[in-house]
Amino acid sequence: MNTTRPTAELAGLRRRMACMLYESLLLVGVLAFAFLVPQLIYAIASKHVLPGWASWLHVTAVLGIYFYVLWRRNGQTLAMQTWRLQLVDANSGMPPSAAQCIIRYLLAWPSVLFAGAGLVWALVDRDRQFMHDRFAGTCIVLLPGRPGEQNQS
Repeated sequence: MNTTRPTAELAGLRRRMACMLYESLLLVGVLAFAFLVPQLIYAIASKHVLPGWASWLHVTAVLGIYFYVLWRRNGQTLAMQTWRLQLVDANSGMPPSAAQCIIRYLLAWPSVLFAGAGLVWALVDRDRQFMHDRFAGTCIVLLPGRPGEQNQS
């Protein structure tokens, strides 16, 4: 009985960056629905706006729920599905654990906010992985294309 697990191709940096750009466009809609609408309703009903720290907490929670639910469900956000990418546990190739999803999400913030530190990390990482993937023990793999489709990463 062969117990070796199948190997998957790590997604290329260009493909992951393109996916991130597309993801940022999709997040405008997510934030408009799950952040802006509740903020407007609260402001109209109370005639006050939430303090800045509460708004940042709201954004962080909305995005955290979005990524956590989709990563846990099938390892893919809508943008990742479009680009044929999937988040997996780096050691087993299985879907990421709840803890890995939370760690990845929390570590992605400094990765993006501090002048793209996690993106710069990918340029020197041996596997071109982002900092948040390396520390969370996850990686993004390229899913096979449809038969006859050329694979361009």
